[in-house]
Amino acid sequence: MNQENQVTGATVWLTGLPSAGKTTIAYELATRLREEGHRVEVLDGDEIRTFLTAGLGFSREDRHTNVQRIGFLADLLSRNGVKTLVPVIAPYADSREAVRKRHQASGAAYLEVHVATPVEVCSERDVKGLYAKQAAGEISGLTGVDDPYEAPESPDLRIESHTQSVQESAAALHALLAERGLA
Repeated sequence: MNQENQVTGATVWLTGLPSAGKTTIAYELATRLREEGHRVEVLDGDEIRTFLTAGLGFSREDRHTNVQRIGFLADLLSRNGVKTLVPVIAPYADSREAVRKRHQASGAAYLEVHVATPVEVCSERDVKGLYAKQAAGEISGLTGVDDPYEAPESPDLRIESHTQSVQESAAALHALLAERGLA
């Protein structure tokens, strides 16, 4: 194990629809990276909304603010040698681009990963019951259904989580990190 890699931070932003598999893949990768001796944090979007961005709604402006706050924290951690995995929808391209630019300005590595799971598959998985609630008219503004999701045009990696296992998805992401000298 290369000692230098242990202190090289990076942000890996996993974007995709609700129930795409972002968080599951992030935790699988985190386990592997920790086993290799890396310092790792997972900034789970649901946890962040509970603690760091409580009070924000789901308007475009609030979603942008949420993403920028998470991006700030991810950049801070990454600059301090932590592999920061961010499974957060971040539905708007301009919000994600602002986070990328923040990382570029600070010199921190940043990778954007699109967990490109079709909405039909996400709806079947429906981990949090959001698709069912939206279909029943209980909620509105569900990303990718009745609220926009701007898929990345040229992510660093596109994962088709519906065609491969969680382990295969995490391995593909680990391979990208290794290729970039980050794992």
